[in-house]
Amino acid sequence: MSFQNKVVLITGGSSGIGAATAELFAKEGADIAIVARNEVKLKNTAEKCEKLGAKVLIIKADVAVDSDLKRIIKETIDRFNKIDVLVNNAGILTSATIEDENLMEIYDKTINTNLRSTVYLTNLAVPYLIKTKGNVVNISSILGSSTLGNPHRLSYCVSKAGMDHFTRAAALQLTSSGVRVNAVSPGATKTDVLSNAGIQTSWDDIAKIFKVERISEPEEIGEVILFLASDKARSITGANYCIDNGALLKH
Repeated sequence: MSFQNKVVLITGGSSGIGAATAELFAKEGADIAIVARNEVKLKNTAEKCEKLGAKVLIIKADVAVDSDLKRIIKETIDRFNKIDVLVNNAGILTSATIEDENLMEIYDKTINTNLRSTVYLTNLAVPYLIKTKGNVVNISSILGSSTLGNPHRLSYCVSKAGMDHFTRAAALQLTSSGVRVNAVSPGATKTDVLSNAGIQTSWDDIAKIFKVERISEPEEIGEVILFLASDKARSITGANYCIDNGALLKH
């Protein structure tokens, strides 16, 4: 899968799935624009990609801020003149149930970061993706599935279910323009999402909760993202690939 002379824009690119995906694209010859709020982690990812021969643009931004989303597209186009692949990976894991007093505060924050930013950034990128006949890969979650809800992660589950529907609707709209839109739904994956959310639970405990024998590595998710973004997946649009070590089957 060669991405020589391709430009890939990745949100949440400072760590975890986003960082691993950036490195994999860099290995295949792509130039990378990576977006996140943590500049130190962004620079670390950029250095790894540059050692692989990629040109890298660091964009420190908050995807929950509309002006930052506009700036992300502008800076990418100013640097690379095009966008071939958009990976909507930025997201937060939050906790609140339907009975919690702070539900709406958590809900709004989660939807703005996980779903609204994906819709708006895709909207802003579409004119450039049409020019390149590019594609979009949205990072969802198995918690967006109708068969695996979590009352304590209500807002997160809703945001990912919304992303799944957005993926299908956008794919249907853009197929006539030659732009593909797909989603990847990871199960438990060894990233810093738990520590970022202040959750003191080991990955072994997470494996027991999901009734799986192993937890995925970020690179495993990244490899599927690369496949969906490549010409090998030229017939695939509106799809949602689950990577969960059988968690959905066991629930």
